[in-house]
Amino acid sequence: MSATNQWFGIASLALFVIAYALVIAEEFTHLRKSKPVMLAAGLIWILVASHYSGNVGHTPEEAVLEFLSEFSQLFLFLLAAMTYVNAMSERNVFMALRGWLLRRSLTYRAMFWITGVMSFFLSPFIDNLTTALVMCAVVMAIGQGSPRFIGTACVNIVVAANAGGAFSPFGDITTLMVWQRGLVDFQTFFVLFLPSVVNYLIPAAIMSFAIPKERSPAETDTVVLKRGGKRIIFLFLCTIATAVSFHNFLHLPPFLGMMTGLAYLNIFGYYLRKTHTVTQFDRKDYGEIGDVAAFDSFREIARIEWDTMLFFLGVIMCVGGLSYIGYLELLSSYFYGDLGPTTANVLVGLLSALVDNIPVMVAVLEMNPQMDRLQWLLVTLTAGVGGSLFSIGSAAGIALMGQARGQYTFFVHLRWTPAIAAGYAASIWLHLAINSHYAGVGPGV
Repeated sequence: MSATNQWFGIASLALFVIAYALVIAEEFTHLRKSKPVMLAAGLIWILVASHYSGNVGHTPEEAVLEFLSEFSQLFLFLLAAMTYVNAMSERNVFMALRGWLLRRSLTYRAMFWITGVMSFFLSPFIDNLTTALVMCAVVMAIGQGSPRFIGTACVNIVVAANAGGAFSPFGDITTLMVWQRGLVDFQTFFVLFLPSVVNYLIPAAIMSFAIPKERSPAETDTVVLKRGGKRIIFLFLCTIATAVSFHNFLHLPPFLGMMTGLAYLNIFGYYLRKTHTVTQFDRKDYGEIGDVAAFDSFREIARIEWDTMLFFLGVIMCVGGLSYIGYLELLSSYFYGDLGPTTANVLVGLLSALVDNIPVMVAVLEMNPQMDRLQWLLVTLTAGVGGSLFSIGSAAGIALMGQARGQYTFFVHLRWTPAIAAGYAASIWLHLAINSHYAGVGPGV
């Protein structure tokens, strides 16, 4: 029975709104985003349990364990993926890529396109946030003395990384959640490739006219990959293949394949550690001075972004509590009943530009509207690329505002919102046009 109009239901909703307001204000308060949502999650379930404790049937405890199971799968999947990214970073993979680009001394406009295209094609593998941070470091090094280039190039990177992440289960948390739920098959995500390309190319083409044609200064320093770097890249690709195989052929959860892949890295790390010899390096080779440390895969596990992990737990538990109270059923009835799935899914993308796509997608999945595969692909696309409309709409945009502080800002991004909106609209139109054969097909039919 819905309790949305009772005091504890209204209080729970207010707790979530306050917590998420603090998440949005993280840049100014410096309060880590996991802290308010974890507290709100605990308080919401205290209110829920206090009210429903005497009820017979589906108890709050069973609901909490169900949401915990959902988070656990997401957590273990991301644990393996983030560890691999940290391992590649420690082996100088990303520094070597940055150095390779800086040595080219191309025009600012050429670098604008190169960093954008690389962001688009890297994000399906290493996620949009990591891609954006790597490429932002490149444009900041290239654009020293040209804040106009840095600001516009950062907007381009955010749009490209979000668009690239939308057609791969590994590119964004939202696509990963949809895949793990079994709503869209792994290979089916790739039908979003062309809409994602259009979503990126339209604003990029418009923004490129604002990029100066001067040649960027070249750097001569060479960054050397540490031993095992290329083999770790290969093992990461093997891990992705393992996760996909577990899901598609063995019908096992993808996280189990990722954890098996993490064992590849741990065993290879053991080999690197046993065969390690102490050598000296200098700043020219590795960016710092001292001994090359032995590789330790568990050190890379410890370095994963725990604030982000706990944030996901808090959001899933908060949204789960609101779902238990009845808010998501109410919202689903209006969105997917009165407005219809196409309009609702377009609005989901616009909402993700303001609130971030993770809680929005968690809410959609908890609503579990009866939609065909065309509509599940649409909401995957809109939730993924809708966050590009504003700098605060995606983790990539928020991270770059901190990394390029003063040069990439909310208002710098806002200047290009009409161009990004044109790409957003065009990608939706193209998806509905070329993927219409998925109408009437899928889990909700």
